[in-house]
Amino acid sequence: MEERSAETADLKPDGTCRSAPFSFPAGAETLALENAQRGLNVTGAGDGNRTRMASLEDWNSTIELRPPNDARSVLIDLTTVKRHVIRTRTPGWSSSRSPTTSSGEILPVRMPRRTRRLPETILTAACLAFFAVFLLYPIGFTLRHSFGLPGETAVNPLSQVFENPLLREAFFNSILIATTTVALASMLALGLAWPMSRWDFAGKPQLSALLLAPILLPPFVGAIGLQQLFARFGALNLFLIHHGWMNPEAPIDWLGSGGLPAIILLQVLHFYPVLFLTLSAAMTQLDPSLRESAAGLGASAWRELRTITLPLVRPGWMAGATVVWIGALTDLGTPLITGYSRVVPVQIFDSLNDLNSSSQGYVLVAALIGLIAGVFLATRRFASATARPAPMRGARPALPVARPIRTVLFWGGIGLLLAVSVLPHFSVGLVAFSSHWFFSPLPDAWTLSNFREVARHGLTASSVRNSFVFAGLSSVLDLGLGLGIAWLVSRRAGKLAGLLDTLAMLPLAVPGLVLAFGYFAGFEVNEKHHPWLDAWLDPRTNPTFLLVISYAVRRLPYMVRAAFAGFEQMSPALEEASAMLGAGPVRTFFRITLPLIGAHLMAGMILTFAFAMLEVSDSLILAQRDRFYPITKQIWQLMGRIDPGAPGVACALGLFGMGLLAVSLAGARRLVGRRSRALFQA
Repeated sequence: MEERSAETADLKPDGTCRSAPFSFPAGAETLALENAQRGLNVTGAGDGNRTRMASLEDWNSTIELRPPNDARSVLIDLTTVKRHVIRTRTPGWSSSRSPTTSSGEILPVRMPRRTRRLPETILTAACLAFFAVFLLYPIGFTLRHSFGLPGETAVNPLSQVFENPLLREAFFNSILIATTTVALASMLALGLAWPMSRWDFAGKPQLSALLLAPILLPPFVGAIGLQQLFARFGALNLFLIHHGWMNPEAPIDWLGSGGLPAIILLQVLHFYPVLFLTLSAAMTQLDPSLRESAAGLGASAWRELRTITLPLVRPGWMAGATVVWIGALTDLGTPLITGYSRVVPVQIFDSLNDLNSSSQGYVLVAALIGLIAGVFLATRRFASATARPAPMRGARPALPVARPIRTVLFWGGIGLLLAVSVLPHFSVGLVAFSSHWFFSPLPDAWTLSNFREVARHGLTASSVRNSFVFAGLSSVLDLGLGLGIAWLVSRRAGKLAGLLDTLAMLPLAVPGLVLAFGYFAGFEVNEKHHPWLDAWLDPRTNPTFLLVISYAVRRLPYMVRAAFAGFEQMSPALEEASAMLGAGPVRTFFRITLPLIGAHLMAGMILTFAFAMLEVSDSLILAQRDRFYPITKQIWQLMGRIDPGAPGVACALGLFGMGLLAVSLAGARRLVGRRSRALFQA
């Protein structure tokens, strides 16, 4: 068998190829290039045809070139092949992408790169369209109407806020609540994170996990128990009166005037774990040699904390503090339960019935967006200007073991904090299991009738069913969106992928109150002109669609982070090897990708489902008809009734929601292990 000689490939020092001129012999051998990621199949002509495999760096598809029988040689310049430009120097071959025979017949070229990019383009366009309609449009609609309703003279929204005494007071109180919450939560978090980053002691992993427990305890539900305990005639005062330690004619008002201290206390106990996570993560990354140098120079522990640790962890603290500040500022459920109406969220909630006749609601939301944007940009700029990166060098040395007295103090202090944190929700459990608790320190009798009422009563049973349906559908939607966005960001990095990642994280900075108001105002449908849209899109008629969308948008960051973590831990070479062996994208996804990232996806779905079950702002604003009430809206309705048994049923609903959230978070942690902390970090 005649065999024509092949020229040697011109290789760079790193093993890649500059150009590979070669001939097509009757029997061809394989040309393997080192450090290659993709492949080009070139099938020769003649007796006993075999395949040349020229593995090309930066080549993203497999193209099969079938030369004519009279072709003698082909020159493939690998330096110009990055965008499918194949330069040939052989008679009978064209200089275009598709080879031709001597008679001009175009030979087949399989799987061009642009064709393979078509699904990516469709996926990117679909995700951008989703964010444009359900994230940017509600915000833009609200901002546009804040300058005046159609037909009205344009006004300055800020002037309306500052000229109205009630609105000025509402903004002052909201800012006071948010700022005080950040200050107190920061002190708690710093007092916990600093000793945990310096010493090791018995039970430290267990205590770290317990410190995150207040995340499971929504302040909306805890407000019910707090009132039961610390109202003027709550359990604490009745206990003191019963023992003669308090004058029954002048009981102490532990909750303060109108419940403002109660709101701050509940917010602090709920949000300090967020700051604990950010501070402990930042302190863990510090270089231990800095602390050792400070100690060697005679600096005290307090001076080392003030001059070294705090300046270095300031960017991480400010990121967490911004999230806490926005959450405390826009919380709607806790002021509604405590009956404190002079805050911005409650004023926005009360304005829903006058949207067509008054622009006050739009003005409040626009001012709130401006305030949040200003604080966010200011903190980000300040954190960037004052950042002093000091990464840890090498492996982290073992921490010194704390003395027994310190271990006892750690356990005692953390135990006391946890006891205070769960006390309001423990009271919720007592109310749920009590048949009668009135003017007595403890319930007079115990019963399960409240839970039976939840299952048997039409409205409460339907609220549980509605929450399961809304949360389930939203978690499925989050799965599709989060998986697609995470794949684009991790596997197809680019400007549009970066934009998608930013939009996916934006709900962490945009409060649910703002989005829910935008949905309620922006998707109002004229029933006479579009009856079918009114039945499915207008929240005043049927809020199912918008509730699912709002839940999905609010919790999408969790799913994106979970899926992204899975992709980052999976080597792209596995997917590439599957494609090289002939598997299509669908088969590669189900046989390779999905089994490897399945645990992360399941953990993300569990988290999105559980948090959607207890979503407050969206449920209170969008669900306007009782047959569509989710759990949180039904709890608020029950607490407003005069029926003496209503609080017990409301607490039973709240206890059910908290139990579901606790089980879900435990399941997510079991699936992804210690990496579950990454699901809460943007």
